[in-house]
Amino acid sequence: MSTHDLTVRFLGVRGSIATPGADKGAAGGNTACLEVCAGDTRIILDAGTGLRILGDERMASGPRHSTILLSHLHWDHVCGLPFFTPIYVPGHRVEIASGPNGVMPLEDAIKNLFKAPFFPVDFADLAGQVTTRELKGNDKLTIGDISITMAKLNHPDPVYGFRLEHGGHSIVYATDTEHFACVDPTLKKLAAGADILIYDAQYTPDEYPSKVGWGHSTWQAGAELARAAGVPQLVLFHHDPNRTDAQLAAIEAEAAANLPGTVAAREGMVLCARDAERAAAA
Repeated sequence: MSTHDLTVRFLGVRGSIATPGADKGAAGGNTACLEVCAGDTRIILDAGTGLRILGDERMASGPRHSTILLSHLHWDHVCGLPFFTPIYVPGHRVEIASGPNGVMPLEDAIKNLFKAPFFPVDFADLAGQVTTRELKGNDKLTIGDISITMAKLNHPDPVYGFRLEHGGHSIVYATDTEHFACVDPTLKKLAAGADILIYDAQYTPDEYPSKVGWGHSTWQAGAELARAAGVPQLVLFHHDPNRTDAQLAAIEAEAAANLPGTVAAREGMVLCARDAERAAAA
């Protein structure tokens, strides 16, 4: 794996709430947080509890700039922010970016995470380290060596998916999205020809009928989308907090039988976009 490859590392893979426990240790219990890398560029996707570990790593490597792209502002995707150590240390710079949430400016929303009586540090104390950036729902932007395309997904509150591209390869992050009776045309366009699709598969097909309208999906819908978009590797993500390692392995096996190359996201897992087609064919 070259340092110039487009890669993704999973630091938190759960949905809804962090779930420690011996029966969930293989997949991990932290909520959504990923790091996408290409060359010297490192972009953080979502700020769940998995963000804390990444903060410790960044402190060890010295002052740097961190960009955090938020799919949305639900607790499980932002609760790691107050525990991301670089936001408290002069010399570090942290930019938090997301699309419109439909309620308030992004800066106001982030400020509300750092306010008594919920947290002892006020956002004003972080002014030297933290900035916010309000993106458009269908924005296209470049951060370092990575080009990013956004799209609004299907969820009760506004949620955004991201396509990250570098060197002719691409990774699509689509969590907290609910499928339709047909393949979601927005996601099909966003994911077309990508190497890796990271997709919300919180529910099994049997569970989903009682969860309609909750803003989450299934491995089956993810497989249909990956096929339609021509994506060789599907990664199941945003695991239900009650899902044990054994249950997740069974879901992974069923999904992989349907779409070879499908894997369930686990903490510590690193995937390279360049290797996705080979992995799917294995």
